[in-house]
Amino acid sequence: MLLVPDAVELILSETEALPAQRLTFQAALHHTLAAPVAAREPVPGFRASIKDGYAVLSSDGPGEYEVAFEAFAGAAPRALQPGTVAYIGTGGPLPEGADAVVQIEDTAFLGADAGGAKRVRIIKQVSPGYDVRQVGSDMAQGETVLTAGQHVGAAEVGILATVGATEVEVHRKPKVAVLSTGDEVCEPGAPTLQLGQIRDANRAMLLAAAAATGAGVADLGIARDSAATVEAALDRAIAEGADVLLTTGGVSMGDKDFIKPLLERRGTVYFGKVKMKPGKPLTFAKVPVPEQNRSLLVFGLPGNPVSSLVTFHLAVVPCLRKMEGWEEPRLRRLHVRTAMPIKMDPERPEYHRAVATWARPEGAAPGAVCGELVAASTGGQISSRLLSLRSANVLLEIPQASGMLPAGTLVSALLIGDLSAMPVPEVPAITTLPS
Repeated sequence: MLLVPDAVELILSETEALPAQRLTFQAALHHTLAAPVAAREPVPGFRASIKDGYAVLSSDGPGEYEVAFEAFAGAAPRALQPGTVAYIGTGGPLPEGADAVVQIEDTAFLGADAGGAKRVRIIKQVSPGYDVRQVGSDMAQGETVLTAGQHVGAAEVGILATVGATEVEVHRKPKVAVLSTGDEVCEPGAPTLQLGQIRDANRAMLLAAAAATGAGVADLGIARDSAATVEAALDRAIAEGADVLLTTGGVSMGDKDFIKPLLERRGTVYFGKVKMKPGKPLTFAKVPVPEQNRSLLVFGLPGNPVSSLVTFHLAVVPCLRKMEGWEEPRLRRLHVRTAMPIKMDPERPEYHRAVATWARPEGAAPGAVCGELVAASTGGQISSRLLSLRSANVLLEIPQASGMLPAGTLVSALLIGDLSAMPVPEVPAITTLPS
């Protein structure tokens, strides 16, 4: 059996980034750039004031000066004569002849004389270039401001707007079809359950998980336990243009497990078991779609809900990220300290569900800059107990071994949730550094 890292490498080797499409810079939010973006002109395109204050010739030095004129953003710059100053607003163009700005706090306004001329006292000596944004100091003309593989967030949308890149090349988002299998599986809204029936949590959960990655989704419903029904669902996924098909159940060794035989007949099964807990029956295959000049990637996920979602995070998410154009699609890893003892499994490495939060060491001095991520287990880890994934934001990588992992052990963890949503720490945020 493959280990999880080897299985992920195999999946990624068989996954290609999806073709590029052109979108407006605002529609490109949450997509991945397929081509670099360069600045069309320098930013700023003129010498601009960083502060509200007075544009000066630095060599004039402190003293009393006439305010020759005002320079505001959007106004054409005028020439400044030596021995005078110009009032300037933040972002305003520096007048010709001026080489620095003195902020208002370092001046004293003296009022106007009988002729109406305003005067000001410059208190501070400044050097050339002081409080001035030079031409191209933010972005040089022709500079690559965003690279291929860059994720487009709010800041990147702002950068695109700044350089006038109103249309950009981005990778298409994958489309994920989700299918549940089994005669025992019922729709979540079934009014009553017969003995042996279960409500279909997996399909709704995986549709939500796929949508959370930004993928488009297609709900294929429930396929009953027959080879023909399962194959019809596969054909529907292809007809609907899915890039990835997720199935749950039907990948073990029972008489009604039809997924693997179908995939072996229609395509290539790369693996059907992974050495992991939970999720051992995870299956990965590729089904050619020659009439569309592409392939459908298929993940046969286990039927137990925890196994299904854990294997989705470990195996499917990196695949979807590579399709989206991520340069590094693997899950992000960090170190956490265990909050409690954890029993290890002598037969398989375990991906233990946990909630990581920031904590300061007991007895730390108030205001001390110290602390670390501490992970608390979500409780019983049996693969049918979906509550073990409630609020989980990390999977602890527990090694294959006998015995107990002591509380306080530093372990690696794979990030599966948004750390900004972690429980609020009991201590206030540190705002100052100790001297």
